[in-house]
Amino acid sequence: MTNTTFNEVNHLKIDIKDIKELNEKFKELDTKRAIEYIISELGIDRVILASSLSIEDQVLTHMILKFDPKVRVFFLDTGRHFQETYDLLDETRKRYNFNYEIYAPDNKELEDYIKENGANGFYESIDLRKSCCHIRKVNPLNRVLKTVDGWICGLRREQSVTRDDIEIFEYDETHSMYKINPLAYWTEEEIWEYIKENNIPYNRLYKKGYTSIGCQPCTRALAPGEDIRSGRWWWENPLKKECGLHRR
Repeated sequence: MTNTTFNEVNHLKIDIKDIKELNEKFKELDTKRAIEYIISELGIDRVILASSLSIEDQVLTHMILKFDPKVRVFFLDTGRHFQETYDLLDETRKRYNFNYEIYAPDNKELEDYIKENGANGFYESIDLRKSCCHIRKVNPLNRVLKTVDGWICGLRREQSVTRDDIEIFEYDETHSMYKINPLAYWTEEEIWEYIKENNIPYNRLYKKGYTSIGCQPCTRALAPGEDIRSGRWWWENPLKKECGLHRR
């Protein structure tokens, strides 16, 4: 990778050296400062929060809309979420008086996939599962990211072995833009403390043993002693359990 790359949308210059300096600076600062910095630098219309309605994303939604209620927030509607997730989507929208940007899979792609592999074909192989994720999540993500210069995510180092080296500021090489993980160094305990202190709504499934909530067929509650991502795609190797949204 060269030291300087350019965003294809509007030729925004991204200096990798500057990203390293930002991480050194903001690692010791309040999380809200990182959010305010990137929104101010890129502009209110050129940065967006990706929300799956996880506890992390609920914290970020609260922080971001408190900073500016016009900040864009999007949700990928795969068509297979839990009803509890849809209930929380509506509750959060009403709580903060804003509208999510909703992105759904392409009908033709989804119809062809189900015709060829069946409604539950993703259980049969990792390749079929990843194809399902690609249609339902990755392709819609690509559509929304064409409209911005940076996206904000709720990733944390503590979540899984595939995320244990993320930084607050990163260069998203796949989409040629900034990727900001304001909660990268937060613990789960800190997330829950913030939620309780600010009375933030969260998915009722957390009270039933769910800790990483995605599509209903690919998510289960945890058994005692399992790590927080074990309930996602539990039939796969933990070193490869990502849907493709966060390629690194």
